[in-house]
Amino acid sequence: RQQSEQDTRLGASVAQRNFLNDLSLLLHNYVFFENSSSNPYLIRRIEELNKTANGNVEAKVVCLFRRRDLSSALNALAENNAREFEEDSKQPLFSEAQKHQLKHRELFLSRQFESLPATHIRGKCNVTLLNETDLLSGYLEKEDCFYYSLVFDPVQKTLLADQGEIRVGSKYQAEIPERLAEGESDGRVLDKLETKVWDPDNQLKDSQIDQFLVVARAIGTFARALDCSSSIRQPSLHMSAAAASRDITLFHAMDTLQKNGYDLARAMSSLVPQGGPVLCRDEMEEWSASEAMLFEDALEKYGKDFSDIRQDFLPWKSLASLVQFYYMWKTTDRYIQQKRLKAAEADSKLKQVYIPTYTKPNPNQILAAGSKTGMNGTAGLQKGLSCESCHTLHSPQWYAWGPPNMQCRLCSVCWIYWKKYGGLKTPTHLEGISRASSDAASRGHLTRQEVQDMSPFANTAGRAKLLAKNRQTFILQTTKLTRIARRICHDILQPRRAARRPYAPINAIAVKAECKWLLVLAAERLAEAPLKLKAQRSTPTPINRNQVNHPRGAPSLLGKRPFDTVSVGGLQLSTSGRTLVAGMRSANQSVIKRPKVSHGDSPNPLVFVATKDTRVLRKALTQAEMRRSARKPYLPVKAKLPLPPRHMPAVTNEPIVLED
Repeated sequence: RQQSEQDTRLGASVAQRNFLNDLSLLLHNYVFFENSSSNPYLIRRIEELNKTANGNVEAKVVCLFRRRDLSSALNALAENNAREFEEDSKQPLFSEAQKHQLKHRELFLSRQFESLPATHIRGKCNVTLLNETDLLSGYLEKEDCFYYSLVFDPVQKTLLADQGEIRVGSKYQAEIPERLAEGESDGRVLDKLETKVWDPDNQLKDSQIDQFLVVARAIGTFARALDCSSSIRQPSLHMSAAAASRDITLFHAMDTLQKNGYDLARAMSSLVPQGGPVLCRDEMEEWSASEAMLFEDALEKYGKDFSDIRQDFLPWKSLASLVQFYYMWKTTDRYIQQKRLKAAEADSKLKQVYIPTYTKPNPNQILAAGSKTGMNGTAGLQKGLSCESCHTLHSPQWYAWGPPNMQCRLCSVCWIYWKKYGGLKTPTHLEGISRASSDAASRGHLTRQEVQDMSPFANTAGRAKLLAKNRQTFILQTTKLTRIARRICHDILQPRRAARRPYAPINAIAVKAECKWLLVLAAERLAEAPLKLKAQRSTPTPINRNQVNHPRGAPSLLGKRPFDTVSVGGLQLSTSGRTLVAGMRSANQSVIKRPKVSHGDSPNPLVFVATKDTRVLRKALTQAEMRRSARKPYLPVKAKLPLPPRHMPAVTNEPIVLED
């Protein structure tokens, strides 16, 4: 046991020393950031290192998220994507513990930037784009090694595949046909496989081709002089000649030679048809100055992600147009000027920063008996508890983990694993509790139902019944004391005033005390006062014809039964011989219990859809009649409907014949 304790202590100290070594950080390094002493580290990619006015160093970083930062719906999408990747790449089988630990190595890239102080950096890590040729087991064998394949948008709450995927694998390889033997002819139709655009063995000399290209440039300059839009964009002759000398004009001239069989006379006539000279413009001329500025701003924000540039900045441009304009824009002086400015800014910024060793004690560290008490109540934990992850009983240092009332702890090795990978080595239900308590602020985007789904102690049977309805009904069930207080505490409650001002607080303690006192007083009065016989009621005048046939004491359709009564001397007595009083019932009468409202069986919302006739009737009502109908909906509505339009006979040009 002593030898095992020494080995464990030695391994923990080595891991701690290797993890907290002095760091020399460069741009585009992946690092661990610590924003909380109990939460796992944040994984970020350094984009810029800036020195503030007070001498501190801040890092502009790209955010990467873990699975614990996503909602349950997005976690299901990530699980399906991981399952499809394992099937396509034919990964080896993993055990349940390896599958659990593999989820801790998966990250999700985002386009969200933030600035963090460099003093919060706790170490470097390695993050790579997942490829089909990679083995997932290799990430488990290496320390501080992560991968990503999906991009998470924290604003839109979406999870999409990374557009920068490197297509390596059997699916992306070209199928090379077998080599033809000597003397064997190719049976394929070459016209369907390729198109001939230039014949180097033509009858023209190079000097003749150059002369034809000069003529094509001259015609292009003349065409721009005739075009109004081109004359506005290129107001000078020098600019028009430069635009006419671009590749689009030369390609059109060479295509014209190919189509006319390299006949200079026919090709010259094709350059100037009957309608005027042919004008060829590329993307550089088609784009306006404002569109070019938008493209430069989008390129600085998104890089060469042309699909996002098109979606957010230039939706009226096609993807091919964006790509063509990008490569033409790189040949302009504007691109060279921006490149020089960025190089000058990069020279003025920091390229490397030195982070000293972080030696401050963690407040979650459990101190030994007799030492100074730590924070978060960590000094009051029980001594017989084991590690929640590896279940070991011996560790050189223990750390409090999870909610304080659970009194859970981790050994030093599992604590470092928790801080780096955001989970425990073995799956446990307490991991969900720690996630809910320590990272509630980071899950502000989750809905109430998603948070309930993530709870490990949620009642799955009742939850399934709730989720079966597309819309849940919210019901408040009051107690008997509350219902009594509504009737006897009018002076304190003031129901009308409370209904008009629902935001005003009600003194529930005073209402409860007043209600109890009035109930005791009423019970004393009932005990002192003798029972009075109820006066004989006269036969009520029937309002409905059905009441004449059905007496008051007969069983009704609602299931209520009359009292078992016996008439003696004109008095109504119960079967026990006691005179009946209002509000009493006999002993053998069944009690009608109030049915309990079930949330799953709650009724669906009732919706009335107005018909065409109803809308016509509503328009026929005056404003006074509309108010009267709203206040007294039981009264019949008297409205004069508009007369239907009269259909006049069609007018014809035929003569009208009158017969006598």
